[in-house]
Amino acid sequence: MLRERGIDPSGHSARQLNQAMLTEADLILTMESQHIRGISKITPQLGGKAFLLGKGSDNQPVPDPYRKSRESFEHVYTLLDQFTDD
Repeated sequence: MLRERGIDPSGHSARQLNQAMLTEADLILTMESQHIRGISKITPQLGGKAFLLGKGSDNQPVPDPYRKSRESFEHVYTLLDQFTDD
């Protein structure tokens, strides 16, 4: 789907979040509130730099499309595109 939109995903690979990644980050954008809670459990002192990606759109969450239909992925792509513009 990314390639159809002219985006090369080859440089992306999923990784498990860890304390070093969180500490190095200047800003942490999450898809859902539960992600922020999880970050706070790993490193409580970093909670102040973690926000919902949809913060500028009334804190709207982005649903996880994993193992769902193509339409779900398209919906999430639209939200991600909108929220990064916001």
